[in-house]
Amino acid sequence: MPNIAYYTVTGQTRRFIKKTGLEAYEINDADPFYEMGRPFILVVPSYDDDMMDPVIDFLGYKSNRKNIVGVVGSGNRNFNELFNHTGKDIAKGLNIPVLYEYEFNGTDRDVEEFKKVVNTIGIK
Repeated sequence: MPNIAYYTVTGQTRRFIKKTGLEAYEINDADPFYEMGRPFILVVPSYDDDMMDPVIDFLGYKSNRKNIVGVVGSGNRNFNELFNHTGKDIAKGLNIPVLYEYEFNGTDRDVEEFKKVVNTIGIK
């Protein structure tokens, strides 16, 4: 059972997750109602709030809100304060930490740093 959930719009987040080699659950637009059932990290891109409805539905489903331990966000640093705004908003709203931020689909260094974060909090 995965301890990482992610959402993607353009596929960049999926490419990042695949580079990590870690098992993860992809939040589905058509049916976001999946219960993780254990502590997990959420990985999200930065998009307009109305594009994140599946993520909001997923977080509101059963014990997901209780089990999320942190969020990892991505985006484009050219957008300045809007970089990773989705991850920051979720973290603030749920009172959880932003564990890591990366740009686009991440570099090799981002993959290694993300894996360190996952290992540090004991999620594999």
